[in-house]
Amino acid sequence: MNKLIISNLVHRPIRSLISITAIAMEVTLILVIVGLSLGMLNDSKRRQEGIGADVMVQPPGASGLGLLSSAPVPVGVADKIRKLKHVKAVTPIITQFNTAGTVEVLYGIDLKSFEDVGGPLHYLEGRPFQKPDEILVDDFFADYKKLHVGSTMELLNHTFTVSGIVEHGRGARKFFQLTALQDLLGAQGKASIFYVKADDPDNAQLVADEIKGIDGMQQYTVRTMREWLTLMTPDKVPGLGIFIQVVVGVAVVIGFIVIFQAMYTAVMERTREIGILKSLGASKAYIMNVVLRETALLSIAGIALGVVISAIAQRGLVQRFPTIRVELTGQWILNAVVIALVGALLGAIYPAFKAAQKDPIDALAYE
Repeated sequence: MNKLIISNLVHRPIRSLISITAIAMEVTLILVIVGLSLGMLNDSKRRQEGIGADVMVQPPGASGLGLLSSAPVPVGVADKIRKLKHVKAVTPIITQFNTAGTVEVLYGIDLKSFEDVGGPLHYLEGRPFQKPDEILVDDFFADYKKLHVGSTMELLNHTFTVSGIVEHGRGARKFFQLTALQDLLGAQGKASIFYVKADDPDNAQLVADEIKGIDGMQQYTVRTMREWLTLMTPDKVPGLGIFIQVVVGVAVVIGFIVIFQAMYTAVMERTREIGILKSLGASKAYIMNVVLRETALLSIAGIALGVVISAIAQRGLVQRFPTIRVELTGQWILNAVVIALVGALLGAIYPAFKAAQKDPIDALAYE
């Protein structure tokens, strides 16, 4: 049977290659799109962890993501939080969502308090900013844009000079002086979010409760970083879970249609061949087995090719765009394998059933 199956595939090389390529594209679509979504999500999580805070304080009504909010609260809130017994450090940050050239969140920071919370920034090149028109960028962004100390760039309709390049993983990829970004946004004395360092990480929930007890802060959104990280999953990020399901659904439809068309056409072309097999005593189960095993072999070849293409695409994307992350996890590779294989076999069931139902006399008389 194996020789028969391989002979059938080799006899029609173009159709076989088209089927293998279609399944490979199905797998690649799933792995690259999902890998890009998860990579960006997990990269954001890691960078938030890298700030070094134990508690996050956001304006009233902030969403779970909350990092894209404007600057609606006074910086003086930080002074109230610093007075709490178990608080070691607090840093106010003003954030600005930027879509010029790339989608990103800009940070305006008070450098001293920012380093009090998470430790000193690691400078790979240059020094801290000293003037309002100076900024810091991380190494990923610097590599992407080929920036060095002294390079200039346009942001928010102003020209800024890079004073330092820091190691990635500390929240944003671009850092402004807190007062400089406040002035640019017309939000003097305001902040978007406060990061709080507890005297002991185990006291994070205690600190969060104490902050909620401050007069006038009952409506603020206060979360431990551990709690916030649990919200950063595909199921809880608005729209991301649905987006992944749509991508997987489209990929399944592609695989199903291609395999259905290929195997249905193959069955129609091999009518006499099926008649000869049945006249020699092949059962309906045998005929169905031949078609389904042929489909499985095409699927395995397509899946293997798809995984290889996905790995190449991952490396190419990261090299071309260093600021994005693409994660090919073992779990999603397994998911893609199962999805592609099941979709292909479902597409082959009807052609296999139709082949098994052919009457050997009619099949032998077919021209």
